[in-house]
Amino acid sequence: MSGRVIKVSGPLVTANGLQDANVSDVVRVGEQQLVGEILNMTGGTASIQVYEETSGLGPGAEVITTGMPMSVELGPGMLENIYDGIQRPLPEIRALTGETIARGVNVPSLSRTKTWEFVPVAKVGDAVVGGDILGTVQETSAISHKIMVPPNTKGVITDIKAGTFTVEETIATLQLDNGKTQDLNMIQRWPVRIQRPYANKHTPSRPLNSGQRVVDTLFPVAKGGTAAIPGPFGAGKTVLQHALAKWSDVDIVIYIGCGERGNEMTDVLNEFPELVDPRNGEPLMKRTVLIANTSDMPVAAREASIYTGITIAEYFRDMGYDVAVLADSTSRRAEALREMAGRLEEMPGEEGYPAYLASRIAQFYERAGVVECLGKDGRMGSVTAIGAVSPPGGDISEPVSQATMRIVKVFWSLDSSLAYARHFPAINWMNSYSNYDDTLRPFYDKTFGPTFMQNRTKAMAILQEENELNEIVRLVGQDALSADDQLTLETARMIREDFLQQNSFVVEDAYSSYDKQYNLLDMILKYDALCREALTKGASLQKLALIPARASIGRAKTVDQEVYSAQYEEIIKNMTAEINAVVAGGEEE
Repeated sequence: MSGRVIKVSGPLVTANGLQDANVSDVVRVGEQQLVGEILNMTGGTASIQVYEETSGLGPGAEVITTGMPMSVELGPGMLENIYDGIQRPLPEIRALTGETIARGVNVPSLSRTKTWEFVPVAKVGDAVVGGDILGTVQETSAISHKIMVPPNTKGVITDIKAGTFTVEETIATLQLDNGKTQDLNMIQRWPVRIQRPYANKHTPSRPLNSGQRVVDTLFPVAKGGTAAIPGPFGAGKTVLQHALAKWSDVDIVIYIGCGERGNEMTDVLNEFPELVDPRNGEPLMKRTVLIANTSDMPVAAREASIYTGITIAEYFRDMGYDVAVLADSTSRRAEALREMAGRLEEMPGEEGYPAYLASRIAQFYERAGVVECLGKDGRMGSVTAIGAVSPPGGDISEPVSQATMRIVKVFWSLDSSLAYARHFPAINWMNSYSNYDDTLRPFYDKTFGPTFMQNRTKAMAILQEENELNEIVRLVGQDALSADDQLTLETARMIREDFLQQNSFVVEDAYSSYDKQYNLLDMILKYDALCREALTKGASLQKLALIPARASIGRAKTVDQEVYSAQYEEIIKNMTAEINAVVAGGEEE
């Protein structure tokens, strides 16, 4: 079915003669067959957002509807690939058209010529339902790709083959309940705006171990949880997402560069292939999918890129993998929504954003979670959604930040003053929060006993008290404080500098295991407790601050993980002896 263009306004095209089309249908516009999606219908007139540059397009151009919603192709070949916002493979487009993406180029998302070694695990005669695993393909050295029966499909396998196939070739045949047969290949197509189905959803109960101490200890996010990283320009949002991608204990990483600057995405594309996966020594790209839709690319595709990324993540989740989706940044997606809403002449909400801004942000984050996957084996998978927010001027009172805060359960607030002071990760501990404390407490109690959460609570209280004491210090000076309060400031400085601050260029400090994090904080708090006891016995605070063990605590975070435990015990032993010596010396005087 086809219609004709009657108006062009940037990425918004209006066409008539499309009475039989539906909202969300994909259309092809003009001679160059530009990809677009129908936003709304009024009779036979459709408003279409075009995902490519529309210059040169005018009234009278033909619009052809495909009759299908915006969908992605899911199957072997996605890992190590780089897509644009509507899942067109950029390396293949570059090979076809050169450095600049030509308009209307139509390249399949999955290679139709590359072959994969399919190893069946199901057999002829098996009754299968949607989500059951037919077999596996070793997509990369790090990930085994599980070929599943598509959702909403069930039947009996009448034929299944082992061997080398392209993604389009038939690997199995099903006898359906209605007597018909259905051939299955390695491709699944799924509409991006519809959540993929699952059997059951569960409350997240395991933490995502990122190796970043301020994240894992103070503001943890659960696997299957949601988190936001707001912060001004230069505060380190992208660098923090790189660290999360490299070190987090997830199986798959989906990185969405949504509307960020081209040079920033270039850094990502240059750095990610060089990053080494610490778990297996392979390149990190072997378990990564990159989606690049920079600020100089068509604005309408920014929103599509978010849905494309989360749909790919759900597909890997359905295999039983833990997946992290890193979106940088959701503010650029909101700006795309604002531009399209303005062109549609919709009633503007706060700061010109559309009234449905919060619900669109929620549609992304609410697709995260821990689920029991479809299929009879009861496997579990998770999607963790982490979105960067780039508020203008760092003002988190603006609508995108506020709408995000109402939805996510973890808020890592980046602070430019910390970044300028070279304190990284520049997460402000006074403005950040995590609502996963209660759901993760059983995990921490089982792994470390109650001490872990007690230490976390005590450290947060000391940092809070330091913030209040700094107000007094600014007025009357530090010398006016009591010895106890001066010790609080010293302990808080140790927590900030020796625990929260990390150096990505020092291998031993770039990543901290939970054991190392527990021991580091425990040492600092033991120092605080022993010093407070010593102060009651008349010891000098100046002498307590100069004991050799104090310097050892500061150096401990750069000690190799394997030798750390033994050194931890030695530091505690030496610290206790040195503080006792200071107390004894004070009593002799």
